[in-house]
Amino acid sequence: ETFETAVTWDKFPTFHAQVMAATTQVVEDLCGVRAHVSCRLTHAYPDGVAPYYTVLTPGTRGQEVQQWDAIKRVVSQTLIDHGGSITHHHAVGRDHRPWYDQQRPDVFAHALQAAKASLDPNGILNPGVLIDPA
Repeated sequence: ETFETAVTWDKFPTFHAQVMAATTQVVEDLCGVRAHVSCRLTHAYPDGVAPYYTVLTPGTRGQEVQQWDAIKRVVSQTLIDHGGSITHHHAVGRDHRPWYDQQRPDVFAHALQAAKASLDPNGILNPGVLIDPA
């Protein structure tokens, strides 16, 4: 599985170490084996970078989705706690919503709710993805 984020250059060294450690530890705790976690930089900007992490580990047959969900919760909170973004060019999606809510300013949510009320009054465009349905 993979996950991506964005972080400023000044935070990247510590951020990367924390993400690698947390990901490796949660996989070991849940799967009983050491994960292979790798990172590549998909985008580099003057003010920051977009690291893209890959996690390889054998899951427990029939529990793969539950294991990944548990890993994703730890990884996503680690990204937020150490200054990364829950989003980059892969957008938000329902899986990211709890962490997006932590990072999204309330004023932006209110503006988006107003725009959706005007442009999507029936709430058919991605209900519940970025904001709660009206």
